Amino acid sequence: MNKRNFIKASLLGMAALQLPKLSIAEAKVTPLTFDYWMWIRPNKDDNDATLKKRYQSYRDAGVRGLLFEDYSKRHFQVAKELGMETHRWMWTMNRGEKELLEKHPEYYAVSRSGKSCADQPAYVDYYRFLCPSHPDVPKYLEEKAREQLEKQDVDGLHLDYIRYPDVILPTNLWQNYNLDQSSELADYDFCYSKFTKAAFLEETGIDIDKVERPEQSPSWRAFRYEQINRVVNRIAKVSKEYEKPLTAAVFPTPDLARRMVRQDWANWDLDAVFPMIYHGFYQEPVYWVGQAVKEGVQTLNKKFPLYAGLYMPDFKDSTELQEAIKLAKTNGAAGVSLFGEREFDQETIKLLRSLR
Repeated sequence: MNKRNFIKASLLGMAALQLPKLSIAEAKVTPLTFDYWMWIRPNKDDNDATLKKRYQSYRDAGVRGLLFEDYSKRHFQVAKELGMETHRWMWTMNRGEKELLEKHPEYYAVSRSGKSCADQPAYVDYYRFLCPSHPDVPKYLEEKAREQLEKQDVDGLHLDYIRYPDVILPTNLWQNYNLDQSSELADYDFCYSKFTKAAFLEETGIDIDKVERPEQSPSWRAFRYEQINRVVNRIAKVSKEYEKPLTAAVFPTPDLARRMVRQDWANWDLDAVFPMIYHGFYQEPVYWVGQAVKEGVQTLNKKFPLYAGLYMPDFKDSTELQEAIKLAKTNGAAGVSLFGEREFDQETIKLLRSLR
């Protein structure tokens, strides 16, 4: 299983749409256009002719930029030649590199039941989340961010898995693991590493091991939010050094993000946010896309733009996708980001062009 199984419109008149397009960083408060983005897993076997044809069709549909899960010089160069922005999509807290696991198992997050992501990951084998409170982890992630930002053809950095493992999965996935997560189960509640416990004790004077129901402790929950916040905001400082925008793929709404994965994205120093509003995962109708966008936009209060992440396989047809895009726009999104490259067919391209 992969990310596919987990995952401001301006009120200015039409004349404003003729103004030059701003970068994400310049458009922090009032973007002048409604933009499309796509998450991409580049196939390094694709030749230039194939890429030019494919990416030109995306560009013709109004896709402003691509969020690449991997770095491929050819893909980046072709996209840039066609006038699109190229952002590197980086797995952040979820790092399962063999060398890192072997050299630094102590870097990894630990559940309330004492299981480490280094050797007993939750749900699936690739769920190897780091502990944000380990003294060396933030520096390690900063170095990984610099590796991408240093590349001349990388226009920006897009963070993913910038959170803890899911303490609660989307309801549509419970059956996959024969789980009932109506309450927070110890095997999925992270991070209880010795580093996090020690940092919490030093900051608050509270020994979390002596708290009867730690999963219900507001101070313990807020402390863990802040550990991730510090990692993000450290990387944000680095992105500013390179004068490149920082964005993130996050859970659908501020409330769900905090409750399901201890993710407090409204308090991050980003240039834009891409909530994964995958309505099918939550057994919600298309209408929910608008509700989720509205909650996010209101919470952010113009701090930075929000792009609604849409999971294309969840839509029965182009009519539903059109409804979702319009709901995102009318509720204040700066645009949408589409996940599901196989579904980006001629019908979708035609739809996006008609909505420009």
